[in-house]
Amino acid sequence: MYPRSFADADGDGVGDLNGFRSRLPYLRDLGVDAVWFSPWYRSPMADGGYDVADHCDIDPTLGTLADAEALIREAHAAGIKVIIDVVPNHASTEHPWFREALAAGPGSPERELFYFRPGRGEHGEIAPNTWVSPFAGTTWTRVPDGEWYLHLFDSSQPDFNWRHPKVIEYFDDVLRFWFDRGVDGIRIDSAPLVDKDPALPEVADVQEHPYSDRDDAHVVYRRWRRVAEEYGGDRALIGEVWLYDPVRFANYLRPDEMHGAFNFEFLCSEWGADRLRKVIDETLAAHAEVGAAASWVLNNHDVTRIVSRFGRAETGFSVATRRHDTPVDVELGTRRARAAIMLALALPGAVYLYQGEELGLGEVEDIPFELRTDPMFHRSNRVDPGRDGCRVPLPWSGDAPPFGFSPAGAAQPWLPQPPAWKAYTVQAQAGDPDSMLEFYRRMLRLRAATPGLGDGPLAWLDAPPPVLAFTRGDGFACVVNLGTEPVPLPVYRELILASSPLTGGLLPVDATVWLRLGQ
Repeated sequence: MYPRSFADADGDGVGDLNGFRSRLPYLRDLGVDAVWFSPWYRSPMADGGYDVADHCDIDPTLGTLADAEALIREAHAAGIKVIIDVVPNHASTEHPWFREALAAGPGSPERELFYFRPGRGEHGEIAPNTWVSPFAGTTWTRVPDGEWYLHLFDSSQPDFNWRHPKVIEYFDDVLRFWFDRGVDGIRIDSAPLVDKDPALPEVADVQEHPYSDRDDAHVVYRRWRRVAEEYGGDRALIGEVWLYDPVRFANYLRPDEMHGAFNFEFLCSEWGADRLRKVIDETLAAHAEVGAAASWVLNNHDVTRIVSRFGRAETGFSVATRRHDTPVDVELGTRRARAAIMLALALPGAVYLYQGEELGLGEVEDIPFELRTDPMFHRSNRVDPGRDGCRVPLPWSGDAPPFGFSPAGAAQPWLPQPPAWKAYTVQAQAGDPDSMLEFYRRMLRLRAATPGLGDGPLAWLDAPPPVLAFTRGDGFACVVNLGTEPVPLPVYRELILASSPLTGGLLPVDATVWLRLGQ
């Protein structure tokens, strides 16, 4: 859930918590078990809410604390758990602690809560080191008294010093604040980045990375696990762990740390049998080592939507190579997206869906420059198109923007919706058996009702090289054709679901089928 883009109740063009509450029946009927909200805290919105000014209050554009409490109650009544995003690595420059640190000056206790350092050079005019931000550009900003502060992301997001006990205790209180209000889980933003080598060395000068995936990061999450278990053991910790080493990734899922983490290797994988099988095997093996359930995800609020990505010649995702100037075959991308989600839902573990993927939405790539808000776009001098294209407000109904996102006569949505989305609204797709929405509803109903899916073993079946085929128990099989020609199916007694129509008993290219094996 990206709350600014889900549903707008008050008509200001920005999604809000009451808009979400009004759409709870839709989510219940879709078949989701839990909803993860990206940050809903008080924020200047320099980075879409990930620049948090107050971790214990709701941003006024989204609603009030009372609205959040009502939302949690109503979601629970609908059988939906609530997960919220906690951002431990950094705050906003509007956070009271940072404002106090600026006012207090060099050498003050207030500055010890962040990373303030003198610069290099004769007059301190050179940044303390040359670390490069994932958002492009420097990770340092100089303040008027001459010192510099560290921000791994945007200059509006100063990094906390996690070696300071006050920071540690502050986040203990933040977790308890929300657990006390009934939140079921915490999604942890940029989880591996919290600990830094206090010497702040250059990346190339040390064997262990100076700010990513350091051992002391695990100390933080063991502590958080203990806080979560104060609430009876049914509160979940879920990490955003951008690590491509499956063993290092799984270290965050040891029994005394997090319960789950987003599988970015799967999310970023290209559409190809060899690569996907490798990712699946490595994921399952690494999770088995620590006794954790795997996760599978194809879309999120930071990544090019899969319909667009899978409709290109290059189907993998990398922030470094994100482009919006390559052709997209929407029909091909949609066909592959249907096949991919059937594959994901058949794998052992949890599956995360991103709002709008169930409608078959693609990336919006023609947002005018002046309307783009993502700091990744602006800090890269417009080289990186940023993440606005996957955050465009959802289309619910009608033939023209705002497509039911906002009430009639309201302000225009904060990002423009393509007119072509009239074919993708919930209203247009509901009841159409061939639509993406009804396809998702059928998949989720079948997954919930099919023994052997969810957690449990997986066994690969013999299949030609461009085909992935496996069983999940009770005769259930999933077969995916990633080749260039239709392929014969194994002997089966029941066709459960297919992502594309079968022709002559063959599985088409870029298609997945669920079967019950046997005569």
